[in-house]
Amino acid sequence: MNILQAIVLGIVQGLTEFLPVSSSAHLVLVPDVLGWDLPSTSFDIMLHLGTMVAVVAYFWRDIVEIAASFFQRDRAALARRRLGILLIIGTIPAAVIGALFQKKFEDLFSEPAEVALFLIITGVLLVASEAVARRNRHIKDLSVTDSVLIGAAQAVAIAPGISRSGATISTGLFLGLTREAAARYSFLLSIPIIAGAAVLKLRHGFEGGNGETAGTLIFGFLAAVVSGFAAIRFLLGYVRRHNLRIFALYCWVVGGGVLLWKLIG
Repeated sequence: MNILQAIVLGIVQGLTEFLPVSSSAHLVLVPDVLGWDLPSTSFDIMLHLGTMVAVVAYFWRDIVEIAASFFQRDRAALARRRLGILLIIGTIPAAVIGALFQKKFEDLFSEPAEVALFLIITGVLLVASEAVARRNRHIKDLSVTDSVLIGAAQAVAIAPGISRSGATISTGLFLGLTREAAARYSFLLSIPIIAGAAVLKLRHGFEGGNGETAGTLIFGFLAAVVSGFAAIRFLLGYVRRHNLRIFALYCWVVGGGVLLWKLIG
């Protein structure tokens, strides 16, 4: 892997981790289409750390306020503490399923056709949620049941091609959240799960591979940070005025295109 490839994959990871189009799918499909080797575990860890830094950098005030609320007793702190507890609850399904079935899901990463099919399913989720969404609830209206359901959607997104942000935002819309509230909760919920995914991969060691150097790891990490931050900022602004159908169309075009390419090839 050279520095240009590292930057491209870092940008792909940063953008697609937070846009509802599946980062895991793109990290399989992009190298496959371009004829590159799949990223090593070390490079994958660096990209995940990059997106984690991006979301923490964007929401650092929220994170600090939620953490501080557990030591405060005023009414505003109570609401923030409740959100923190709901985020913990929402993380549990993905943490459990990831720990139990990580290897099975990782085996899917080597099958671009299956990844493309899951990407098409992501598009279906986005369109279906937009069709039935009431969009009259906010983060403060979330219940424990809502958190469990959104957390379960995040757990399903362990499958490559099922977008984590797409699944969680869609579930939020199914539950009546506004697009902005669903996206904001999805991004906050991503912090522990992205960190957890990096930790799980660290169990296999932090070793180089595919000709990677310290330079490619660093450039991939930085590209993921910058593009991830930009993706969060863009999507939160976009969903205030627009629906998610354009992302569904993208998933169908890319997923369908890859399936056709594999069929012809």
